[in-house]
Amino acid sequence: MESEEYDVVIVGAGPAGCTCAYQLAGKGIKVALLEKEIFPRDKTCGDALSTDVVNQLSRIDPALAQQFQERVEKRTSRGIRFFSPNNKCLDIGLNNDLSSSFIARRIDFDSFYFDQVRHRPDIHAYVDCKVEEIEALENEIIVTTPKKKFRTKMVVGADGAYSMVTRKLTNHTVEKDHYCAGLRQYYENVSGFHQDDFIELHFYEGILPGYFWIFPLPNNQANVGLAMLSSEVIKQKINLKEKLADIIQHHPAVSPRFKNAKPLESVKGYGLPLGSKKRTCSGHRFLLLGDAAGLIDPFTGEGIGNAIRSGRIAAAHLINAFEQNRFDAKFNILYDEEIYGKMWKELRISRSMQQLLRYPKLVNFVFKKAIKNQSVRSLLTSMLSDVDIKKELVKPSFYIKLIFS
Repeated sequence: MESEEYDVVIVGAGPAGCTCAYQLAGKGIKVALLEKEIFPRDKTCGDALSTDVVNQLSRIDPALAQQFQERVEKRTSRGIRFFSPNNKCLDIGLNNDLSSSFIARRIDFDSFYFDQVRHRPDIHAYVDCKVEEIEALENEIIVTTPKKKFRTKMVVGADGAYSMVTRKLTNHTVEKDHYCAGLRQYYENVSGFHQDDFIELHFYEGILPGYFWIFPLPNNQANVGLAMLSSEVIKQKINLKEKLADIIQHHPAVSPRFKNAKPLESVKGYGLPLGSKKRTCSGHRFLLLGDAAGLIDPFTGEGIGNAIRSGRIAAAHLINAFEQNRFDAKFNILYDEEIYGKMWKELRISRSMQQLLRYPKLVNFVFKKAIKNQSVRSLLTSMLSDVDIKKELVKPSFYIKLIFS
């Protein structure tokens, strides 16, 4: 079988892999970017691109952010609409000084990003290139695909929740209390969206600590889905497809909005390794990025922002590794430290917020206070962008103050 040598092989050309490749381009490091499918290809996802995502594209390259604004079909969202277990509605808008968030199909966003990367210097992109085997040797990693073998000094696992790199090079296992089961279905003609296209999170009893969502998309379409902690799905013996259909057809706050709606696809399922615990993100001659590293926000289920951030951190680490000619596990642990130094604070708080969703009466209480009290709503608005303010939400003193507000 034909064999080629590369300095770095990145497995997976989603947001994490493309970010890493983009940041390595032109640095004198020969990179192979492997994608098992052919673009455009779908990725089961909520399709929401947070303000953080847009800001990071600007940090990577202002031209990249500008191309995103001009080329990707999307819908602008200026906030989040929350629904409590007792069906109260709370609208939280973004601060005026923040950029907008967007909803764009992953088939469009990922294709755009890959197109921006594949022709950059030192990047050799391969599609329809499924990895079948990964062998770690002392002086190299061998990545085997049906068409050829890739020999490399470093392999980067950016291949998602079912990562081949993670399975072959780590002893990670699926821990149901740190794993989320999700469903997605595209619809057209769903009614009742906020005038500023707020994304919607519905925290209903029977699916906590999880949520039902409706996100507006271009062309009168919507991304509709349901996500639950896997341990709760097993414990409560829930059929997620039946639960999703039941909410759409029978929930009093939801079903009227689907009266004239039409599904555009069958229900798609996926799993999400949540960032509610620290995992090993590196080892001898490898790094893990994004979903492959388990960096998904435990509260919102959002993973694109942290995927891009991990791609940026990985590229910086790889540049340093080649400068020092160090690819061993002891050196690569610096990548883990940087990842969790940047992300663990917010992931830990999001985990605590997820756990609070186990108490519907507490959630209803917070909603009631926020609906009546402008200062509470302002605080929750600030929490969307400031992790130091968000941590107040998991302190008992916050709820004591609410009682007397």
